[in-house]
Amino acid sequence: MIHQLIFAAPRPGMSTEEFHRYWVQEHAVRYAAKIPQIRKYAVDTTVPHPGGRPPLWDGVAEIWLENEEEQLASLQTPEFLEGARLDEPRWAAFWRTVVLDTDTEVVVPGTGAAAVQPGVKLLLLAKRREGLSRDAFRRHSRETHAPLVTRVPGVTRYHQSFTRDSWYGISEPPFDAAYHIWFDSAEAMADALLSAEQADVEADYKNFVNEQYLHTVPVRENWVIGPEPR
Repeated sequence: MIHQLIFAAPRPGMSTEEFHRYWVQEHAVRYAAKIPQIRKYAVDTTVPHPGGRPPLWDGVAEIWLENEEEQLASLQTPEFLEGARLDEPRWAAFWRTVVLDTDTEVVVPGTGAAAVQPGVKLLLLAKRREGLSRDAFRRHSRETHAPLVTRVPGVTRYHQSFTRDSWYGISEPPFDAAYHIWFDSAEAMADALLSAEQADVEADYKNFVNEQYLHTVPVRENWVIGPEPR
């Protein structure tokens, strides 16, 4: 299944609070959720960053589609062409939007794929270190980096999403992976980021990541369709 991530920011003149409200209560329900090919859909709205660093985006849409044929069909529906696409300029700064199609792997399942995970999630976008192959980057992510993350106190769930191979046939994508790390609360996330185990995680980045293009987005999930696929 394709796991698409859409990172977005509010249009000029719109506050973050207005942006979140419109995306979750208006756009997601009235437009995007009506696209029939979408199997699952969540809107992740940002929460204050424990380190005080504002993220580059104010929210993330997570969309699951069965395959590339279904994805292409979704972009040709009236629900998209006459609905969701036309609505986007009303609330989103489309020139700042970043889209990634990924394949997601579960490292720590937590409460299970069919249950809504409480608390907050830290999303990390990563670009591989210069000179490192895609395969080597993924291998390090799975075999070396993932075990370090699972030792961080407070982690309740952990997924790794790798940019799909088809994207590299067009051009070099902006990011090679997105890491999803859940915590029970914002306080638990803040404590985790100050831990010795997190220091080991951050020290490992230099081994496989271009840290200039490492971005963190702390969010809270808002399910629109799911978590069970429709």
